[in-house]
Amino acid sequence: MASTVTPSKDSAAATRPGYGRLLRTRGAWTFLLPGFAARQPFAMLTLSLVLLVQHTTGSYGAAGAVAAVTGVSMALFAPYGGRLADRHGQRAVLVPGVLVHTASGLALTALALTDAPLWALFAAAVPTGASVPQIGPMVRARWGVKLKGSPLMTTAAAFESVTDELTFVVGPLLATALCTAVDPAAGLVTEAALTLIGGLLFAAQKGTQPRAGRDGHVRVEHVSALRVPGVRVLIVTFLGIGSVFGGMQVSLAAFSESIGEPGLNGVLYGVFAAGNMLSGVACGAIVWKSAPQRRLVVGYAALALTASALWTAHSALLLAGIGLLVGMCIAPALITGYTLVENLVPAGARTEAFTWLTGAVALGQAAAVTAAGQLEDRLWGGAGFLVPMAGTVLALVTLLTLRSRLVPVPRGRTVARGVGHREPVAVD
Repeated sequence: MASTVTPSKDSAAATRPGYGRLLRTRGAWTFLLPGFAARQPFAMLTLSLVLLVQHTTGSYGAAGAVAAVTGVSMALFAPYGGRLADRHGQRAVLVPGVLVHTASGLALTALALTDAPLWALFAAAVPTGASVPQIGPMVRARWGVKLKGSPLMTTAAAFESVTDELTFVVGPLLATALCTAVDPAAGLVTEAALTLIGGLLFAAQKGTQPRAGRDGHVRVEHVSALRVPGVRVLIVTFLGIGSVFGGMQVSLAAFSESIGEPGLNGVLYGVFAAGNMLSGVACGAIVWKSAPQRRLVVGYAALALTASALWTAHSALLLAGIGLLVGMCIAPALITGYTLVENLVPAGARTEAFTWLTGAVALGQAAAVTAAGQLEDRLWGGAGFLVPMAGTVLALVTLLTLRSRLVPVPRGRTVARGVGHREPVAVD
C-alpha cells in the first residue's frame, strides 16, 4: 500500500545523499584511510616505468612496450583476483599479492638499471602487472556491504572516483619528481614500498571486508560477472577511458621533453587529473533524476569530443586547458559505470565485476601507451594524442549500439546464468 505521508523539507534534507552523510557511515574510515594509501602506487606505476625505461633505453617505444606488458598482465589477472576475493575473502588474496608485487617491481627496477635486454624487462613486467593490488574494487565492494539498498551508493561511487583521481593528481607528480630530481629508479622503488606498507595495512582491516562466498543470507553460485551483458558493454567503455590515460601519459611526457621542460609533465598530467577529480566531486553532490544509462551516453560523447581536440594543442597552456576539459569528462563516465555495476551484478560477483572494469582501464591504457609511444617515435611530436581520440570514438560507437544492455533486469528475473535470486515477495 502506498504511503500517504509526504516528508517535510527538513526530513528530506536529513536523508538526502551527500558526502557528509556518507563519511559518517559506521566503520567507513577504518578502510578508507589505509585504502587511500594502498591505491596510491597504482597511479605511479606506469609513469615510473615509462620514465625509467626511457632513461635507460632512450626510446619511448621501448618504454611504452614494457609498460604495456605490465598493463596487459594486470588486465588479464585482475578479474581472477577479484573472483578469488569474492570466494575466499580480500585478505587471503591481498597479502600474497602485495608481497609478489613488491618483489617483482624491485626486480624489474634492477634489470632496467643493469641494461638488461628488452625480453628480460618483459619477463619481469608480467608478474609486476599480474600482482597489482586491486584496492579500488575492494573498497567499492566494502561500500556495497555497508550501504546495501541505500541511496548513498551513487555518492559512494562518486567519492571513490574522486579518491582515485586524487591519487592520479598526487601519483604522477610524485613519480615525476622522484624520477627527475632524485633518480630515474626512485619512482618504482617508492611504488613498491608504498604497495607493501599500504596493502598490508588495508588487509589488516578484516572487520569491513565482504563475507566470503555469501550474498547477504543467500548462498550464491559463483559465476563470472562477465556473463552479464551490461558488464561486457561497460568493459568496452572503460577500454576507451584507459586509452585516454595511456595516451596522455606518454604524449605529455614526450611534449614536455620536446620543449625542454621534462618536469612540466607531472604538472600537465596533474591538471588533467584535477579536472577529473573536480567533476567527480560535483557528480557526487548532485541528486540525479535522469537514468544512469542516459548519463553515460551523454558524458561519454563529451569525452570523445574533448579527447579529439588534444592533438591540435601546440602550447603548454592550450594543452593544459584541453586536458582539464578531458579530465572533467572522465569522472562522470567512470562514476556512472560503477553505479551501473551495483544495479546489474549480484553482490557475490561485484568485486570481480569491478576488477573487470579496472582491468579494462589498464588494458586500454597499455594498448594506448604502446601505440602512443610508437607514434611519438615515428611521426611528429604530439601524434600520440591521436590515440585517446581513436579509443574514445570507437568506444562511443559501441556504447550507442549496445546501450540497451545496460538496462537493469528486474530482481525477479535471472540476471546471469547460474546466479539466482529470491523470488520477490509482496509487502504491504
